[in-house]
Amino acid sequence: MLSVIKKKYAWTASALLLTLAVILSGCGQSGSNNNNAASPAESSASNSEEARTITHAMGETPITGTPIRVVVLTNEGTEALLALGVKPVGAVKSWTGNPWYEHISADMEGVTVVGDESQPNLELIASLKPDLILGNKLRQEKVYDQLKAIAPTVFSETLRGEWQSNFLLYADALGKKTEGEKVIADYDGRTADFKGKAGDKLNQKVSVVRFMAGKIRIYLEDTFTGIAFSKLGITRPDNQKKYTDTFVEEITKERIPEVDADLLFYFTYDTGDGKGNEMEQEMLKDPLWQSLAVVKNNKAIRVNDAIWNTAGGVIAANLMLDELYKIYDIQQ
Repeated sequence: MLSVIKKKYAWTASALLLTLAVILSGCGQSGSNNNNAASPAESSASNSEEARTITHAMGETPITGTPIRVVVLTNEGTEALLALGVKPVGAVKSWTGNPWYEHISADMEGVTVVGDESQPNLELIASLKPDLILGNKLRQEKVYDQLKAIAPTVFSETLRGEWQSNFLLYADALGKKTEGEKVIADYDGRTADFKGKAGDKLNQKVSVVRFMAGKIRIYLEDTFTGIAFSKLGITRPDNQKKYTDTFVEEITKERIPEVDADLLFYFTYDTGDGKGNEMEQEMLKDPLWQSLAVVKNNKAIRVNDAIWNTAGGVIAANLMLDELYKIYDIQQ
């Protein structure tokens, strides 16, 4: 009996102490003279819930905390997430590949395909319950209002060559601005290293050609390769400066001599129907192509379309630079 009474009073005392602790804790939080500092874990949790406003192509979007479930609607945006250590819950299909480009497929295992850049699947996106959607005005302006009704949505302005500006926007939206700036600084450091070591090799004039189904294009300054080449100090043949568009110059077979240069990179966009590859083979066998000085000098080099153009992101940019170091015989 005595032991029961002792246990009873022991429990009562504990309950009173717990109640007193709760009351004192509440007073401490409400008082202006609370000297108890929050633990690192509590501070981290508090900071992660801070709201910030991201200014982007469609206006301003408030974002609270650190997004975890991210859906990305551009290929270059997908590379941005991966480079920042974020695996999206959903992403648009790569332009080529099944469903992802080979150079990112291992990192994208288990990610849900949410359509393609031109036509994202809104119902599927909503079902993923994202806390952030990253897209692009050029591609998805018409569905922006529907997307922002699903989750906070941030859009970059354009595509083509300006992947670095887009990358920094995405990093800011993810709450990884500092990490993003470091990724860009590392890439810029590599380009400066290449340019500094290349020396007289940069005197070579370089053409970039893309074969597509029924099309031949010369890629110019406002493209993925164009922006990279500008940083690297790589220049184009003088005759290509006359083109009015800075993106691409679409040419007929008869204009093939316009692509002649000291060095030429060509890549082929094929969606799987074989038509792009057919165009490539047709042109490579053509007497006009065979007559080019760059071809006769074995300086026409086939490169990967995804890495050199279509992917358009930071991972591809670094892989392309790796290849350029080898092609120009420059030690990294």
